[in-house]
Amino acid sequence: MTRPRRATAALISAVGFVGTLTACGGSGEAAGAETLTVYSAQHESLVRTMLEDFTAETGIELEFRDANDSELANQIVQEGDASPADVFLTENSPSMDVVDEAGLLAPVDRATLEQVGEPYRPTSGNWVGFAARSTVLGYDPDAVTEAELPASLLDLADPAWEGRVAIAAGGADFQAIVSAVLALSGEEATRSWLAGLKANAGIYASNTAVMKAVDEGEVAVGVMYHYYWYRDQAESGLVGDDVTLHYFRNQDPGAFVSVSGAGVLASSDQPEQAQRLVQYLTGAEAQRRLADSTALEYAVGNGVASAESLPPLADLQAPAVDPGSLNAPLVTELMQDVGLL
Repeated sequence: MTRPRRATAALISAVGFVGTLTACGGSGEAAGAETLTVYSAQHESLVRTMLEDFTAETGIELEFRDANDSELANQIVQEGDASPADVFLTENSPSMDVVDEAGLLAPVDRATLEQVGEPYRPTSGNWVGFAARSTVLGYDPDAVTEAELPASLLDLADPAWEGRVAIAAGGADFQAIVSAVLALSGEEATRSWLAGLKANAGIYASNTAVMKAVDEGEVAVGVMYHYYWYRDQAESGLVGDDVTLHYFRNQDPGAFVSVSGAGVLASSDQPEQAQRLVQYLTGAEAQRRLADSTALEYAVGNGVASAESLPPLADLQAPAVDPGSLNAPLVTELMQDVGLL
């Protein structure tokens, strides 16, 4: 049954489609002619790494159309049952929820769902997580001591933090974090928190820009995802060498773990092949590739450990948030109301 459609943000009709990944046939069960169209908002290099041998093993070729979360979600909703997409991959889950609420996703096979831990898949079973990233607070230890750090992400709305905070308000990452605050704290508390951030925070273009602002002493703290700092440290440390990470833990909204989702379009004319792609992406081989990659995002497949440099997911004490309950349209509305968008 198609569920009622939530009011969605303004649809974006023009999407830049970039890149096609194919590989020569192989001896897989599904021979040659089959090609899946994948709308992907996750980092291109990570997805290609995880799916490196998929075509060789299955004979199913992949054509990627890459853009950001909201662009692709809105494109799918606009296309409806006529969408050419077979599979949708997101960087953060709220945009997957927009497509799910429009009734455009098919249930994911039970065996695939069970390859991933329960916190990283929605209770609806209409999509599944394949990677995760933790919210962190990057801080400058020369500007703020560990004892002075806020106990909660919500404390950043306090006037004491005026001019001392950086956020990437326009990005899907920060908006996913806001969606977790909304799910955990409710609409009015979220509106109040956002109004406090409007007064206190400097707005930056990206997580990397947030980290750089902290590193260069423009602000004392910045809200971001963990892997930007870990990746910088693994490469050169030049952007975040004067940044330290603070994990809120204690089931705080600031300990939110965002999930990258994979879903099969109900309109796909190759449902079995599309399900097979999602199964592969959440399986042990692809999850190990994620863990061994330079992306430094978290693997969510059962029995697959993430990169050794990362704090284990179990130690993050993340709040319990159904990743299928995150309301991106309301987040956009609230952020616009307070002037953050």
